[in-house]
Amino acid sequence: MQVKARHQDGAQLWKTSRLSGKGKLLLSVFIFNVVSVTVIEARQLVGLNMDPMVCVEIGEDKKYTSMKESTNCPYYNEYFVFDFHVPPDVMFDKILKVSVMHSKNLLRSGTLVGSFKMDVGTIYSQPDHQFYHKWALLSDPDDITAGCKGYVKCDIAVVAKGDTIKTPHKANESEEDDIDGNLLLPEGVPAERQWARYYLKIYRAEGLPRMNTSIMANVKKAFIGENKDLVDPYVQVQFAGQKGKTSVQKSCYEPIWNEQIVFTEMFPPLCKRIKIQLRDSDKVNDVAIGTHFLDLRKISNDGDKGFLPTLGPAWVNMYGSTRTYTLMDEYQELNDGLGEGVSFRARLLISLVFILKQMIILVHFLISQTATGKVEEFFLFSSFLEATMVDRKIGDKPIHFEVTIGTFHHLVVSFSVYEEEMDDDGDLQSVATTPPMKPVITDRNYFHLPYFERKPCIYIKSWWQDQRRRLYNANIIDNIADKLEDGLNDVQEIIKTEKAYPERRLRGVLEELSQGCRSVFLSLANKDQSQSGRTKLDKERLKLCLSEVEAIGQQAKTMRSQVKKSTVRDKLKLAQNFLSKLRFLAEEPQHSVPDVFIWMISNGKRIAYARVPSKDILYSSIYEEKGKDCGKVKTIFLRIPGKKGFGPAGWTVQSKIEIYLWLGLSRQRKDYLSGLPNGFEENKLSRGPGLPASPPISLTYMMKQIFQLRVHMYQARSLFAADSTGLSDPFARVFFSSQSQVTEVLAETLCPTWDQLLVFENVELFGEASELRDDPPIIVIELYDQDTVGKADFMGRTFAKPVVKMADEHYGPPRFPPQLEYYQIYRGNCTAGEMLAAFELLQIGPNGKADLPPIDGPTDIDRGPILPVPLGIRPVLSKYRIEVLFWGLRDLKRVNLAQVDRPRVDIECAGKGVQSALISNYRKNPNFSTLVKWFEVDLPENELLHPPLNIRVVDCRAFGRYTLVGSHAVTTLRKFIYRGADKQANNWSTTDLCYFYTKDDDKDGKGKKKKRKKGDEMEEEELDESMLDWWSKYFASIETLTEVTSLLLTDYIMLTMLKQVIPNLIYVFIYTLICVQVYPKELESDFGNFEDWLHSFNLYRGKAGDDDDQNVTDEDRIVGKFKGSLCMYKVSDDMPRDMNFDSNMGMFNNIPSNDPINVLVRIYVIRATDLHPADINGKADPYIAIKLGKTEIKDKENYISKQLNPLFGKSFDVEATFPMDSTLTVSIYDWDLVGTDDLIGETKIDLENRFYSKHRATCGITRAYAIHGYNVWRDPMKPTHILAKLCKDGKLDGPHYGPAGRVKVENRVFMAPTEIEDENDEHLALTVLNHWEEIPRAGCKLVPEHVETRPLLHPDKPGIEQGRIEMWVDMFPKDMTAPGPALDISPRKPKKFELRVIIWNTDEVVLEDDDIFTGEKSSDIFVRGWLKGQQEDKQDTDVHYHSITGEGNFNWRFIYPFDYLMAEEKIVISKKESMFAWDETEYKIPARLNLQVWDADHFSADDFLGAIELDLNRFPRGAKTPKQCTIEMVTNEGEMPMVSIFKQKRIKGWWPFVARNEDDEFELTGKVEAELHLLTGEEAEKSPVGEGRNEPEPLEKPNRPDVALLWFLIPLKAVKRLVCDQYRWLTIKIVTVLLLLAIMALFLYNMPGYMVKKMLGV
Repeated sequence: MQVKARHQDGAQLWKTSRLSGKGKLLLSVFIFNVVSVTVIEARQLVGLNMDPMVCVEIGEDKKYTSMKESTNCPYYNEYFVFDFHVPPDVMFDKILKVSVMHSKNLLRSGTLVGSFKMDVGTIYSQPDHQFYHKWALLSDPDDITAGCKGYVKCDIAVVAKGDTIKTPHKANESEEDDIDGNLLLPEGVPAERQWARYYLKIYRAEGLPRMNTSIMANVKKAFIGENKDLVDPYVQVQFAGQKGKTSVQKSCYEPIWNEQIVFTEMFPPLCKRIKIQLRDSDKVNDVAIGTHFLDLRKISNDGDKGFLPTLGPAWVNMYGSTRTYTLMDEYQELNDGLGEGVSFRARLLISLVFILKQMIILVHFLISQTATGKVEEFFLFSSFLEATMVDRKIGDKPIHFEVTIGTFHHLVVSFSVYEEEMDDDGDLQSVATTPPMKPVITDRNYFHLPYFERKPCIYIKSWWQDQRRRLYNANIIDNIADKLEDGLNDVQEIIKTEKAYPERRLRGVLEELSQGCRSVFLSLANKDQSQSGRTKLDKERLKLCLSEVEAIGQQAKTMRSQVKKSTVRDKLKLAQNFLSKLRFLAEEPQHSVPDVFIWMISNGKRIAYARVPSKDILYSSIYEEKGKDCGKVKTIFLRIPGKKGFGPAGWTVQSKIEIYLWLGLSRQRKDYLSGLPNGFEENKLSRGPGLPASPPISLTYMMKQIFQLRVHMYQARSLFAADSTGLSDPFARVFFSSQSQVTEVLAETLCPTWDQLLVFENVELFGEASELRDDPPIIVIELYDQDTVGKADFMGRTFAKPVVKMADEHYGPPRFPPQLEYYQIYRGNCTAGEMLAAFELLQIGPNGKADLPPIDGPTDIDRGPILPVPLGIRPVLSKYRIEVLFWGLRDLKRVNLAQVDRPRVDIECAGKGVQSALISNYRKNPNFSTLVKWFEVDLPENELLHPPLNIRVVDCRAFGRYTLVGSHAVTTLRKFIYRGADKQANNWSTTDLCYFYTKDDDKDGKGKKKKRKKGDEMEEEELDESMLDWWSKYFASIETLTEVTSLLLTDYIMLTMLKQVIPNLIYVFIYTLICVQVYPKELESDFGNFEDWLHSFNLYRGKAGDDDDQNVTDEDRIVGKFKGSLCMYKVSDDMPRDMNFDSNMGMFNNIPSNDPINVLVRIYVIRATDLHPADINGKADPYIAIKLGKTEIKDKENYISKQLNPLFGKSFDVEATFPMDSTLTVSIYDWDLVGTDDLIGETKIDLENRFYSKHRATCGITRAYAIHGYNVWRDPMKPTHILAKLCKDGKLDGPHYGPAGRVKVENRVFMAPTEIEDENDEHLALTVLNHWEEIPRAGCKLVPEHVETRPLLHPDKPGIEQGRIEMWVDMFPKDMTAPGPALDISPRKPKKFELRVIIWNTDEVVLEDDDIFTGEKSSDIFVRGWLKGQQEDKQDTDVHYHSITGEGNFNWRFIYPFDYLMAEEKIVISKKESMFAWDETEYKIPARLNLQVWDADHFSADDFLGAIELDLNRFPRGAKTPKQCTIEMVTNEGEMPMVSIFKQKRIKGWWPFVARNEDDEFELTGKVEAELHLLTGEEAEKSPVGEGRNEPEPLEKPNRPDVALLWFLIPLKAVKRLVCDQYRWLTIKIVTVLLLLAIMALFLYNMPGYMVKKMLGV
C-alpha cells in the first residue's frame, strides 16, 4: 500500500523535484528508436512517361527505392529502417518526408513530383505507433495552386525500446484500393486539406543574458572604453522541415525586430510543434540563447466549435542554462531546448496569425504598450524554514540560498551582507539571498543548516504585465484535476490491496468530478475577462475550457451510473482520459510571470536548484484560483542542473528544504504571512523615522512542539542489486527534521526483513500543534548497500508522512496503532522495490514520555539493543508449509572463469528454508535426484504482506568452499498457494453436452471453396484435394484471421433443425478447408509460458542497471535458470483429507520422471518478415541457423538474396537429449561474400517446458484426421491413443465409444460425423481433444496445429525487434514409434504462364498534331504494353499514321511470358539489380497489365495520350462496343462487373484510355479493343504464336486507308491540294509575275553586253 497522494506521496514528490513546471523530463536520457517504412506502391502520379523513384527522408537520413520505368503506377514493396539514438522529444520532432522523384540518376538530380510530410511524434501517437497500408497524398509545396500529385501507399511504424510491433488485420484488396478511405492521416484530420500560411510575427525581446563570446570585444572595451552590448541576437524558427530567421540586431540586449516569418504548409498540419530559438550571431559559431516550442494543439482546436491557430501578441519565456557567462557552457544543451531550463534566459514578444490561401491578410506591426497587458508590481516572499540533507561534499563551506524571478536579482555577487536595493520611495526593493551559514553534521552522508528558531526570509519586487487571469484559469482546472487524480489513486489502491467495494469509491470520485466541473464552469463563466492585453486566443481558450469542462462533467455523471464491480477497471481507464484532458486544458501557451528559481550557492558556485512554476504560488482571494502551493510550506528537493542531475550524481539529494512561498501583487500583500506556521515574531531591518515597515528578513519562532517519532521498519522486497553477486547488503537510513537513524545491515539479500523499531527522541517542530497534526513534515527513507571497502552504495529512496498523535488524543483505533503499508522505492526515474513500514509521530505532553504508549515487542525475541516492531503493528502470523519441486538447473554460466560443476539450490523464506540435493555432475545431468522437499514457516495471514521467497544457487567447490552462482527473489507467493478444489466447480451437471462437427469434405476427398461475388452471388469452385498442399492450408488460415466465414442459407436451415433436435447443442463448425492456427505472437503468450506445473526462475548475478544506464540490462545479468515449482498451504489437522497429498511427492504427485530422455526435434521455418537491413544497399541476404545443445546447423548455401521478407519453407531435424539440450536458438544471419556473416536477430525457445506441459506442445492437434493429403496426421500417436493416455493420467472415466458417432469422457458426450467409415474412432477422439479444456478437473487447452510468430532480437539492441519469424516445432520421444517424414513446406515454385494480348483497334483517340498546311487535327497512333515489373519487356505496335478520326487499326499481338504464384496472386521476377550484383534478386509483384496509347513523332519525343492498368485478378469486363466503353469503367470500378483472366482465360472487349487534365481530373483519351488470352507454359509450347503479325499463326494485316499506308506521299498531296484547289488563281498570278520578273532580269542582264557588241561590230 502506498502513501496517499493527499499526503504528497513519494512518487509524486520525487518526480516533482525532477520535473519542470510543465512536467517535462530532462532529455539527456538517450533511447533507441527505430522507424520502419515500407513503400508498397504509388498511384495516379502526375506526369507523362515517368520513371518514378520514392525517397524516404527522416532528418538528414535519406533512402531511395529502385527506379521504375515508364509508369505512373509503380510497385515497389521495399522496406527501409532508420535507427536513432536520441532523446524522445528530439526524435518526435523529426520530420518524415516521402517524396516521389522523376528520372533521378547519377547525372541528374531528378524532378520532384510531389512530397508528403509528417513528424515522427504524430506517428508514435497512433494506435500501436503505426500506420498500416495507408496512402500518402503527394503535393508540391512550391505550387500551392496545384492539386494532388499522386499517392504513395506505405506502412510506417515507430518502435522504441520495449515496444512490440503488432500487425493489423489485413483488409481485403478492394478496401485497400479505396484511396480516399485509407489516407495516411491521423484520425480526425480531414482528407481534404488546404494550403495555408502561418505568419509568425516577432516584435522584440527582453532580458537577454550577457554573451561575452568575443574576446576581442572585451579587449577593445578595456583599452578604448566602449561599453557596447556584446550580444547580436536574431530569432530562428523551424516548422515542418522549413526554416526561417529574422535579421541580426547588432550589440543589443533589448532588440526590436518587428519582422514576420511566413511558412506555407497544408492545414491541418501533420507537424505538432514550431521551434522558436533566440540565437546570438557570431563569426565563428552561432549559439542558442533560449528555445521555446509552440505546440499547435494548444493554440488551436479541431472540434465542432473549434478555432484556427492563433497566438498573442504575447510574451513567451525562455529558459536554459545559468545567466552567468562561461567560455565553455556545460549546460548549453538546455538552451537548445533539450531538457528543463535551470534559469530564465529571455522573453520574446510574438504573435501567430494563420491565413488560409483564400483569405486576405493585413500586415501591420504597430503594437501598443498595453497590448500585452498593464504592467503591475509583483511581490515575491519566501521563508526558509528548514534546510537539511545537504550533500556532505559541500558541507565544509558556508551555504546560502538565492531566489530569482525573471531577470530580477540574478548574478548575486556579495554574500557577506544582504543584497539590498532601495527604490524611489525609500522602500526596500529586495532581499534576494539568505545569509551564508556553515552546515553542521547530520550523519555520515548529509549535513543540515542550523536555522533552529530563526528562519531567514527573502522578498523581491518585480514588474510584469498583469496576465494573472490566464494563471487563475489554469489553477481552477488544475484544482479539479488534482482532486480527480487523488481519487483515482485511491481507487487503484483499493484494487491493488483487494479491499472491498472499489466501485463505490469510483462512483464517489465521478460524482465529485461532476460537481467540480459544474463549479468550475460557473467560476470560469462568471469571471470578468475584459482586462487589457486579452488576446483572441484567450477568448477562444475560455470558450474551449467551458465547453470541455461541461462535457467532462456530463460524461462523468453518465458514467457514474454505469460503474459496476465488473466494469471498474474499464471505467477507471476512461476516468484517466478525463484527467489527461484536464491537464492538457490547464497548460497555458501564452506566458505571463516567469517561473521562480531557487539556487543553493556554496563558495560562489551554484550547486543545485529547484524550479517552481509561478502559477503554483500565485495568490488570489478566491480559493479555486489560488496556486496549490501559495501560502503553504512546501518540501523541495534541490537537484544538480543539466546532465549531471541524472545517473548516480543526481540520485544524491543535494538539499531538502522546507520553504514557504507567496507571489502576488504588491497591493495584495497584507496577508502574505498568513499561511506560515503560527508562533513567530518578525525581524525587520531598522528603518528611518516615518518610513513604512519593510518585510521581515527573518522570523523567530517562539512556539515549538516536542515529539517522538517511531519508525516501524518491517521488510522490503525487490530491491536493487548493488553487488557483483547480484545481491545486496541493505540497510535503511531514515531522515526526519535534522535527525537520522539507520537499521541493521542484512547480508546478501534483495528482500530484507528488518523487523526493527527506530525511535527518534525529542524531535522539535515549530508551529501550532493542530497544524502539525494535519500536515506533518515528510520522512525520507534512503536504502543503501553496505560495502566492506568504500562508502555505501545508494539503492533507492522513498517518502512517507507519519500518523500524528497529539498529547490529548487517545491511542487506539481506528488511527492507532498504524498499519503497515507498502511504499514504492525510487532510484533515479525508475522504481527499485517496495518497503513495508509504518510511521507514527507522538507528541510529548506536559508529563513527558510517561504519557506515551508503551512499546510492546514480542517476548520471545532477544536482539539486544535492536527493538522489534511492536505486537499491535506487526502482522498476525500463521503456520504454512512450503513444498519445493527441485527439477533442475539450466544454462548456468561460468563464475569467476570457472565452470559450475556441483550446484545446489537453497530456498529461504522468512528465516526458514530448505536445500536441494547436490547435482554431482552438472554437465552430465543438470537435474536433481530428489524432486520434492518441504519446510514450515510462520507467515502473515494477510497474503499481501507475505515476504518474498529467495532462491539461491551455489556451486560447491573443493575444500568446502561455496560460490554464489545466482539468485532469484519470488516477490509474490500468491500464485503458488494451494486453494483446494472448488466444490462448486467439481459439481458438474450430469446432463450430456453434445458437440457436433460437420465437414464439407465428402468421401471422395473433395471440398467446396466458397467465394462471394458481386451482388451476393455465391460461386462454388471445386477443390481437388490432390492439388492442395500445406501452403493451401496456410494461406487459407491467414485469410481466416481477418475474414468472417459466412454461412450459406442451407447451412443455416440445417443448423436450425439440428438445434431443435439437440437442445444442448453448443458448437457447430463448418469447414471448407482445414486450417492451421496462426498465432501473431509467441506460442508461450497464449499458454502461460507453459508453466502449468514446471516454472522457470531466472537466476541473476551482477549489479543491476538503471534507466539512465542502458549498457546493463536484466538480460545481461541472467546467469542461468532454476526449473521447479512451489506449493504452499496452511498447516491444519484435516489437511490430508481434502488434498491430493502424497507422503513422498507432496502435492506434486502426478509429475513425470526427470530422467534424461532422447527426443527428435523437428523445426519448421516458414518465413521471416520485416528483417532489419544488414547491407549498405538497405537489404539483407538472410539464411537460417539452428542451434540446440552442441548441434549447430547453418543453412548458408541456401541464402536468399537481397530480401527483407524471405520465404524459407525449410524443415530441420535435430536429435536432442533433455535436459542437457533444452534451449533451441533459431537465428537469421546475413550472408556476406567477404568477412564474417552478421547476425540479424535470433529467438530462443525453451523446449523442455513445452515437452512436459499438460498443454501437450509436442505436436499440434489438427482439426480433422486424415491419413494422407495436405492434412495428414503427423503425430506417431493416433488420437485414440492420445485420448486414452490423457484419461489415464487425469484419472478420468473413459473414453467410451458408442454407436452413431458418440464418445463419452467422464460425464461429457461428444458427437462427430459418421459418414466417414474408416478410422471413425480417430475422428471421435480428435473431436474430444479439440475441446479438452471442457473436461472437468483434468481438462486444459491442447496446443493445436499452429504456426507461431516470434520476434527476432539482437543482443546489442535489447528490446528492439529486428524482424519476426514464422515457425513451429514438433518433438517426438525416441523411445516411441518413429514419426513419419517431415511435411514438405518448401516454397511453391511459380507456375509459368504466357499472356497473349492482341490489340485489334483503337477509337476516339485524342488528336494531338495540327497539320501545318491544312490545320487539320490528326495523330500517328501506336499502342505500348507491358506487365508491371517487366518494363524492359515493353512492346509497341506499329504506327497508324495520320488518323484524323482517332481510329486506329493494328491487329498486333503482344506476348508476355511470366512466372506466377497463384496463392499469393503475384508475379515472380528474378533479375540482377545492377551489373555489379553478385546474384539475382527475387521480386513479387502484383499481376497488372499496362496499356498506353501514344502519338508518334519523327523529330521529337513521342507524345503520351492515355493509359489503362488492368489488374489481371480483378479488372472490369470489357465493353462489347466502343459506345458502351465509358470512363466509368475506370472511375467507378467498384460498380462494374469484374473478371479474372486466371479464371476466364480468354476475354475480348473495349477498354478506355484515360489521362489527367489540367484540373487533375480523369478524362477519356481513347478506347482500345483488345483480346487477352492466358495460357500455361505447357499450353503455350504446344501452340506457339508469333509477335506482332509474324508466324506462326500470323494475324491479318489491318484494313487501313491508303493515306495511312503511304505516309511519304502526304506532303506531296498536301502541296497539290494547296496549289490546285484552294489557292489556284493566286498561284497562277504569282507564277506569271515571277516569270515576267525573270524575263526582265534576263533582259537587263544581257542588254549591256549586246549593245557593246553592236557598237564594236563584233
